[in-house]
Amino acid sequence: MLICHCNIITEREIEQTIVGLLDQDPWQLIVPAKVYHTMQKRGRCCGCFPNVVETIIRVTENYHARSEASGVDIVSHLDRVRGLRVRYGSRTHERRKSDHRAA
Repeated sequence: MLICHCNIITEREIEQTIVGLLDQDPWQLIVPAKVYHTMQKRGRCCGCFPNVVETIIRVTENYHARSEASGVDIVSHLDRVRGLRVRYGSRTHERRKSDHRAA
């Protein structure tokens, strides 16, 4: 699936980049800017960043679930990240309201 229309970046490319970053340091903080920098791209309109954040959370969760780390630490950390996203995140997704439906 195409995540970034400005740079023509697919979800698979983003996932591979995130796994590569996690292979370097499994507990580093990964943000969209770091993913784009690693891919030698830059955010242009940044409308894709909410999707990239969700992909980062999902891929990181799956990566650590496959590793030998303690599951309690991983789940509590990811729940806190999701809670902060709900608390401080925007009410729109890619500048669309929640009731927006794509054709």
